[in-house]
Amino acid sequence: MKVLVIGSGGREHALAWKVAESRAVEAVFVAPGNPGTAREQKVKNLTIAEDDFESLAAFVEREGVELTIVGPEAPLVAGIRDFFDARNLKCFGPSKAAAQLEGSKAFTKAFMKRHDIPTAGWAEFTDADQAEEHILSGAARQHNEPAVPIVVKADGLAAGKGVVLAEDADTAVAAARDMLSGTSFGDAGRRIVVEEFLRGEEASFICLCDGKTALPLASSQDHKARDDGDRGPNTGGMGAYSPAPVITDAVHDRIMAEVIRPTLAGMAAEGAPYQGFLYAGLMVLPDGSIRVVEFNCRMGDPEAEPLLMRLRSDLPELCLRALDGTLHEASVEWDPRAALCVALVAGGYPLAYDRGDPISGLDKELADTRIFHAGTAEADGQIVTAGGRVLYAVGVGDDVREAQRRAYERAATVRFRAMAYRKDIGFRAIDRANA
Repeated sequence: MKVLVIGSGGREHALAWKVAESRAVEAVFVAPGNPGTAREQKVKNLTIAEDDFESLAAFVEREGVELTIVGPEAPLVAGIRDFFDARNLKCFGPSKAAAQLEGSKAFTKAFMKRHDIPTAGWAEFTDADQAEEHILSGAARQHNEPAVPIVVKADGLAAGKGVVLAEDADTAVAAARDMLSGTSFGDAGRRIVVEEFLRGEEASFICLCDGKTALPLASSQDHKARDDGDRGPNTGGMGAYSPAPVITDAVHDRIMAEVIRPTLAGMAAEGAPYQGFLYAGLMVLPDGSIRVVEFNCRMGDPEAEPLLMRLRSDLPELCLRALDGTLHEASVEWDPRAALCVALVAGGYPLAYDRGDPISGLDKELADTRIFHAGTAEADGQIVTAGGRVLYAVGVGDDVREAQRRAYERAATVRFRAMAYRKDIGFRAIDRANA
């Protein structure tokens, strides 16, 4: 079997590596890929952009590719699944209608309300004055205390950065006006969602879905804030680990019953059966109840890297089962150990940062670790930085502490100018273990 992976980041590097491990796969193509995917066995990069659906489909037909796996959200929200379906080409990922769960936060909030799926209180706005009025007067707490922190989100795709956690009303108003003006996120911010702030512990819950059945993957937790202690600006993700101890058996059962199954049933009832990876970003509240923070229509990044390091099952087979509607006959096998990944980022990320800095240390090997490329390029035979999140260092160990140690040991072998990373990825799991 030949498989095409679409995308160019760390998630796609991990997907291509895992797909290439399958004995049923003779070749993996990645469009457009990165220098890391180019160096994997059985993997070849293509010079086709992820949004060039016509060229991608023509390549699949010409080469006899039997399965396409879409990594990033943008092609899915733009309708690549529908494009491939029209040509009878197997493409793993949700349709354009189903991908609205990530493509529009306003759609998703309304969908959850229609189907009684627990989430934070919210309101949507296209008018800045109305948003300001809501923020300033709409949710005063008892004793006349302002309802802050408050969360302001761009409605559309913003590469994981379209969220502002405002500690005061003035910051929230400024964020709302900035988004609605188009200054921050262009058209993605022309509509916003203003949410109540939830206090609890976040976790990521990802499933393989075939339209009716959801096969849950191992639990995981990412770290979105740039700085140690979950401080600093929001990012696309500074690291992640699996499993996440906050997802106990009882919480797992609640997530399936209150979130995942109602979501699949609701999408099917609304004429958009969901096939693909379904990512639920969740807040687990102190009383054990759950709220949906967001849905994504693909594997998380950086959650994909530790999850795929732990996955023992044949990924292409699972994807084909999802497309054939036979996931109810499948199960997933995991490495019982923990995995943890650390994002190595360019100095200044997620704001302005430099590109083109040479990277050293990529060829060093350490047991139970891997480096996945996220934002790299090749120039004159040298691997250089080409994005904010440049690399992911992943470690596997008997517990999260051991996986953390190995990931940071591997991170220490890599060097590029102004390289930065959080030093505390996995701290919640380690704190729980020490408690």
